Amino acid sequence: MDTWYFVDSGHCTPAINMALDEALMNWHRQGKIPPVIRFYGWKPAGLSVGYFQKVKGKIDLEGVQKHGYKLVRRQTGGRAVLHDNELTYSVIVSEDHKDMPASVKEAYLVLSKGLLKGFTNLGIQADFAIPDGKLDVAGSAVCFEEPSWYELIVDGKKAAGSAQTRKKGVILQHGSIPIDVDDMKLFDMFIYKNERIKERARKAFGDKAVAINQIREETVGFDETKAAFKDGFEKGLNIHLEPFELSEEQWQEVKQIAEERYETDDWNYSR
Repeated sequence: MDTWYFVDSGHCTPAINMALDEALMNWHRQGKIPPVIRFYGWKPAGLSVGYFQKVKGKIDLEGVQKHGYKLVRRQTGGRAVLHDNELTYSVIVSEDHKDMPASVKEAYLVLSKGLLKGFTNLGIQADFAIPDGKLDVAGSAVCFEEPSWYELIVDGKKAAGSAQTRKKGVILQHGSIPIDVDDMKLFDMFIYKNERIKERARKAFGDKAVAINQIREETVGFDETKAAFKDGFEKGLNIHLEPFELSEEQWQEVKQIAEERYETDDWNYSR
């Protein structure tokens, strides 16, 4: 059984969250740390846009500001995600790790086994999504509109969204596990041709996505969800997770990455 590091970084700003994922990738690439599972939250809540996603004409920046959220661009692709009352996870592991398939799709399957076990620990029967090829929802900018390969669904509704990138031999997969969803705020983040279309999209959203507390009879919070998915990743990936605390020097490196990249308009609004 492999030993991986477990980083419980609590609730951080959107820029720090993205910078810490990048720093962990760098340290793993340099051989300073083993593979990592990280859990975190967002304070303030954030809207993360995909690496290639356009902001202009797609994201309602006034809506983001109105709710006190912060926009940040991810290293990974995909569509925008509102990170509010959720558990966010990231996995950092080398492409040449013995248990990592070469293809992105098959790597999703391996890593998503941890998510599947996590839902099971919460008494939720989840399944892997097997898309039918009809994924594009009229060019929607909202991530949770449709599941991709091997994302987790409950009764056909998307329950966890993930994105993956590979840079210089290291895989980063991170994703959102909503505990509660406020779809009124969510749809204030996006631009629609008119209010009628926006309201129609909002109403349809409930048939496509679901949060943990919409499924369970007894509600759960951040800490209980975190414990369930920590155990889920250990069992699903057959690993032992050893807690890892960053040094002050390492935190300074993370803050520098955040200042130079994830807090800049050049990075966040460049597309």
